[in-house]
Amino acid sequence: MTQARPIRVLVVEDDPVAADAHVMYVGRVPGFAVVGKAHTGAEARRVLDRTPVDLLLLDLHLPDVHGLQFARSLRAAGHHADVIAVTSARDLAVVREGVSLGVVQYVLKPFTFATLRDRLVRYAEFHAAAGEASGQDEVDRALSVLRAPSPAALPKGLSGPTLERVTGALRDAPEGLTAAGVAEAVGISRITARRYLEHLVEAGRAGRSPQYGQVGRPELMYRWAPQAR
Repeated sequence: MTQARPIRVLVVEDDPVAADAHVMYVGRVPGFAVVGKAHTGAEARRVLDRTPVDLLLLDLHLPDVHGLQFARSLRAAGHHADVIAVTSARDLAVVREGVSLGVVQYVLKPFTFATLRDRLVRYAEFHAAAGEASGQDEVDRALSVLRAPSPAALPKGLSGPTLERVTGALRDAPEGLTAAGVAEAVGISRITARRYLEHLVEAGRAGRSPQYGQVGRPELMYRWAPQAR
């Protein structure tokens, strides 16, 4: 039996460290292959002009062009690659505009490997759909695979916006932070910070270890776990 051709991905991200991470993440998902990496719209266009690409993992804030403007220019030039937008922007007007330009998914920064893997797996199922639909139900099913599942409810007393800020603080501190450090960075109490940190640990998105070398009881040091599944 002939193995299906992998989905060819071009990673477009201006931050070299983030670009390398995205390349690594995509490479860990079966059925996908990175065929190029670009840090600007101009570099991405050169890759697209010489290399077949099925999917762009596209940062919307590039140094030389906005991602949606770049996607629009690709459509005008006859490029038909789908787009998964990677962005910290949360403007729903941008989301609506992107739909008309072939943006099939949005991944908000910061994100984990598990989040991107879920979007890629869903895209692969959508990409594989072929033939003629038997009716409306089958059309609806083909489109529904692109939708992410509803997020799990947070424990009582925790809020999504505060969790995002705690997550961002932890991601920005590769050496790790204590609950007191997170509390200071985010502007919440130490007890509240610990609740959010413990939630991230239970969800597999952070790790903790005792910090020794100080007088008294050792403090717990929390670190972001980007490889958590």
